[in-house]
Amino acid sequence: MLVVGAGLAGLHTATLLARAGHDVLLAERRARLGGAVRTTGIFVRRTLDDFALPPEHLGPPIRRVVLYPPSRRRPVTLVSERDEYRVGDMAALYLAGARTAAAAGVRVLLGTRYEGGGRSSFLLSGPDGPVRVRARFVVGADGARSRVARDLVLDRNEHLLTGAEEVFAVPAGERPPTFHCVVDPVLAPGYLAWVVDDGRHAHVGVAGYPDRFPGGMRRALARFSATAPGLDGVRRPAGAEVERRGGPIPVGGMLRRIGCSDGLLVGDAAGAVSPLTAGGLDPCLRLSEHAAAVLDDALRTGRTDALAHYDGAALRARFRGRLALRHGLARVRTPAVATAGFALLRTPPGRAAARRILFG
Repeated sequence: MLVVGAGLAGLHTATLLARAGHDVLLAERRARLGGAVRTTGIFVRRTLDDFALPPEHLGPPIRRVVLYPPSRRRPVTLVSERDEYRVGDMAALYLAGARTAAAAGVRVLLGTRYEGGGRSSFLLSGPDGPVRVRARFVVGADGARSRVARDLVLDRNEHLLTGAEEVFAVPAGERPPTFHCVVDPVLAPGYLAWVVDDGRHAHVGVAGYPDRFPGGMRRALARFSATAPGLDGVRRPAGAEVERRGGPIPVGGMLRRIGCSDGLLVGDAAGAVSPLTAGGLDPCLRLSEHAAAVLDDALRTGRTDALAHYDGAALRARFRGRLALRHGLARVRTPAVATAGFALLRTPPGRAAARRILFG
């Protein structure tokens, strides 16, 4: 079994398969897992309830969300009675996941790029040069622009946002841990700008459709970072003290054809990301468990037809309403329209809908 990509989806799938007694090789193009990180790493309550994540690699719980219109006047504040979010130290979680995978028997090859293949033969390029490996199936956990999906002639993500953020340590203070969201179609076209301050670190970012950023996304991030809400009095460091992240975010919903007789897709490669909120950590773990069960059955029985029916239908059904809202949000192109939307958001039904989306 070959797994391509050592994000949460790839690590979780590889570990489950190894624990089931299968021989698993995991190839990751990064030379070290503690290096470049792309995701903010926000875990929602359902994930925290259902998956055993190392608590030492999770930030303090967040119960408070503040939503801002383009003017940032009269924001809407929502407070849950339960712990809704925790931000993960993703570099540490990747390293912990790799150790868990190795302990289960997974052979982890870092600095090894997937070059292509099919029909049980795959070319990898590592520190010692190219090598061809044989594997009954391949799992594409290689991100939103998956090369595995291309080689297996599976569906590929067509609707992508792109995001960038800055992460830096903040001093403890009187600020309650808060998730700040600014809805501004000029600053973040089709999505939002955010500040996640859990009292340890601040994540300041913007995301949107790449062809609709006036002046480019990096300029939008610099402009937002200079006046980001919720960080009054907090010194924003520069240089090496700031970690910068960025990358594509698939928001077209679960892809339909994500499996064939030669392999399957998980995580971002399968479109397992909420179309509206762009949260992908919870669906990636759930789809990985489904994928591991399907592969285990196929390997034990020799029946490959199960892979052709692997399609993530449960996740697709769960995201149907959010996909419709994604289409609506994509059409909000002026601050005036966004401001009008906040008039509805301030009503009791509007607040209830927001609570359902953010805390549901």
